[in-house]
Parts: sequence; structure tokens; C-alpha cells
Amino acid sequence: MAEAATVPQWTRRLIRTAAVAGALFLAGCQTLVPRGVPDRAPPPPKEQPTQGTGPETVQPGIPEDKQRHRVALLVPLTGPNAGVGQSLANATQLALLDSRSEQVRITTYDTATGAAAAAQRALADGNRLILGPLLSEDVRAVAPIAKRAGVPVLSYSNDASVAGNGAYVMGYSPAQSISRVVDYAKQTGITSFAGLVPTGVYGQRASTAFLRAVESAGGQVVSLQTYNRGNGGIAAAVTRLPKNSPYQAVLIADAAGTAATAVPLLRRDAATVRVLGTELWNTDSAVGSNAALNGAWFASVSDGLYRQYATKYRARFGNAPYRLSSLGYDSVLLTIRIAREWKVGDRFPEAKLTDSGGFAGLDGAFRFGRDGIAERALEVQEVRGGTTATVSPAPRSFE
Repeated sequence: MAEAATVPQWTRRLIRTAAVAGALFLAGCQTLVPRGVPDRAPPPPKEQPTQGTGPETVQPGIPEDKQRHRVALLVPLTGPNAGVGQSLANATQLALLDSRSEQVRITTYDTATGAAAAAQRALADGNRLILGPLLSEDVRAVAPIAKRAGVPVLSYSNDASVAGNGAYVMGYSPAQSISRVVDYAKQTGITSFAGLVPTGVYGQRASTAFLRAVESAGGQVVSLQTYNRGNGGIAAAVTRLPKNSPYQAVLIADAAGTAATAVPLLRRDAATVRVLGTELWNTDSAVGSNAALNGAWFASVSDGLYRQYATKYRARFGNAPYRLSSLGYDSVLLTIRIAREWKVGDRFPEAKLTDSGGFAGLDGAFRFGRDGIAERALEVQEVRGGTTATVSPAPRSFE
């Protein structure tokens, strides 16, 4: 396990600069605009020797820290998901550096060797909050262990089924993304929809979200086709769409690259149909340059602050971050904000996570519902001329 560096005390004042956000505020407070990062982290404080008359008892695990809150980060550092896990770990370090917080001490545990074992080590070391894990199956393994210890889990999963009973889901929800883009389409006069969704868990959830969103918007789904990923599955699904049906928009609940292969086929029979995407498109840095997707809409978190963060991340770590690493950054900002009202050594004040005003971070405003799922303020973007443009901004808060 590795421990993140700590840095000098930070200030709450609003500043104006071109760096990434360095703090997180609850409702009623201002959102801090990004600040810079020192060239290098200052050295950790030196341990002061203690006086004693007899031999000291050596305690197992990490020495007790009476000045900072102990927080565990559970992510994969080895195995097939090591890249994204390391990106999340780097993001938490960057958040500590940007915020200049001395209140929080983060220790990282590798879940690739067993998420349950990692959680048990984290709890034995005295951590009072768990950030992560990344995978839904790891959340299922960790949550009951943490619950028994009275330690909340802020996971990076987007699987709503793992939320609740002390586990929170920070990941980007396909249901929220679909609902947002459908609502926007309805506002522009679109009332008739079709859908192309892959088989599997994601497709099932996307289908349910799509049908509910269209019904809620007062529209109609005239055709919903499923397909197996690979081997021309989506192309076959396009051919099953009714040729003369008056659908005005088609949701493609898959990655942007996959959607792009289907669009030319759609245009043969419905030249003016509007293509809709999901939150998966925001993880594709090349989505804007994909000419096949010109005119398509998708809803996602805002990229404004993320672009600044990505520049700083690349300068510090020598490579580009994974898109969802912003979840790691924002989870640390949230922790630091709550730490102001959290006495060192006490249990984490879990009730503060569900403040109705929510929080603000790199990915915009978000808040946890009583179900433990992060509700996010999303914007709608349009693929346009080699880039993406915001056609419906995200609300700045939930007020």
C-alpha cells in the first residue's frame, strides 16, 4: 500500500486563475475556481522523537495519526485495471496538492489482490472513510465489511444496484444521461423515438431508462432493437428498425465509436434523424472529430474544469488521465470539505453526504440521494465540426 503526500494548509477564499479547482463546498458556499499546484510537494513533517524510560511497544499497521483524518483509497494497482486505478490514485494526490490540505491522510490499497482483504487491512489501519472501489463486484465485497465497522464507502462504480446501506455511487449514471438528453430532445419538438441497445447489463439498464425517460417526457418509443456487440450486431439491428416509421431521434446506447458505425446505415432510410448518445461518449476524447456523429447529442458532466485538470495532470505525471479519474479528485475535495466539521478520531459524519444542496467539483454540481446514488447536473453537447459544443448548459447547483 502507498500513501499520498500531504501539503500546507489551504484557504477558502475565492480566487481567479486558470488552474483546476482546489476545494469543495456545501450548498450556500461559493465554488472555488481552480488554483495552481506547487512545482513539487513539500517534504512530509519529520517525526519528533519521544522520551521514555522503558522499551516501546511496537504496534502493527500504520502508526496512529492524531492530527489528520485517516482515509483509505481502494483501487486496482495491479492486473488489467491497474491503469485506471493508478490514474485515480494520482488524481487523489493532485487534489491534496491543489487544496493544500493538512487535514486528510490518504493510504492506497490494491483491490486487485482481493477487495475484501484490502478493506479489512484499511479498517485495521484505522481508516474512517473508504474512497473506492472501482468495480461493482468489489463494492459488493467491501460494503458489508465497512458497514459493520461504521465506515462509509464512496465508490467510483456507476452501478446503482450496489448503492445503499453505507455504500455510495459516484460514477456517471447512464439513466441520468439518457433522461437528460431525451428531455432536451423533447424541448426541441422531438416526440417519436427509436433505440439501439446492446445486450447485457448495461443495455438492460439503458433500455429501462430510455423507456421511462420518453414516457416521462410525453413522447413515444416506436422501436427498440437489441444487438450483440461485435460481428456486425449493431448493423443488423439498424436493418430491423421499421423503414417507414416516423421516428425523429434514435438513441444508440453504446460507445461513440460503435455508434459511428451505425449512423451511415441509419441515414440511408432516415436522412434527418437525430442521433442521441449516452455518458459513454464523454470518455472518448475523439468523439468530436468523428464526422459520422456530426449533429448528434449526448448528455454528460461538463468538461470545462476537467480540461484544465487534465493539463495539470499530464504535466505532473507525464501522461493523460483516464476520464473518470475526476471522480477520485472530487471525492477528496468532498472529504476535505466535510473534514472541517469532522473531529479527528471520530466516525465520519455520514449524514453530511446527503445535504440537499449538494457539492461542486471538477464534474460540476452533484448530490447524493437517500438511495446513495449521486445525482449530477448534466449538460447536453452536440458533435459539431470536429469538436463538441454545449447546446444546453448544466445547472450550477440544485437550488
